[in-house]
Amino acid sequence: MATGDQNDMLERLKFTLPPWFPDDSPVLDAVLYGWAAVWAYIYQLLAYVKLQTRILTATDGWLDLIAGDFFGAGLPRKTGQSDTSYRIAIISNIFRERATRNAITRICEDITGRTPIVIEQSRILDFGIYSGPTSFYGATARYGSQLLTTKYQCFVKVYRPLPGSQWDGISDADIYAALDSVRPIDVTIWAQLLN
Repeated sequence: MATGDQNDMLERLKFTLPPWFPDDSPVLDAVLYGWAAVWAYIYQLLAYVKLQTRILTATDGWLDLIAGDFFGAGLPRKTGQSDTSYRIAIISNIFRERATRNAITRICEDITGRTPIVIEQSRILDFGIYSGPTSFYGATARYGSQLLTTKYQCFVKVYRPLPGSQWDGISDADIYAALDSVRPIDVTIWAQLLN
């Protein structure tokens, strides 16, 4: 007899009866057994509902509802995706860093397994300076500019997943969507996808 099952509920109902009811009555037991079945079902339903109130224990369509509450249509469950896999995706996206250079690097590493090259046009470490420790003068290098009218942009060289790796199957659209999910507002990300 487990807590909350039909036999447990029957014993609880019998315990609440006044002492003048007989201990061994088949008719009374049948009536109480029916009520015990209802209470056992309610107990199991409440236990199930309690599990659905937290991301770590939610299952089935409740995880889809949780994802919809946090992300709208931005994080749908993939066909055949397990609850555990979907839960990990929800939690990692809730706590994901956003709107930084590091966020762009990390999301690319998470979905492709490879580190991208992020280039900001006015960042000296990305371009170098003349007569300085990071000078590229006379060498093959990039040239930046602080005179561009749209300063809020960056260039990202994203390497597609290696064939046969655990990230194989990630499409170009998935990569663009991932970059857009961490992109700061009013920042243009120019992405180049490489093999």
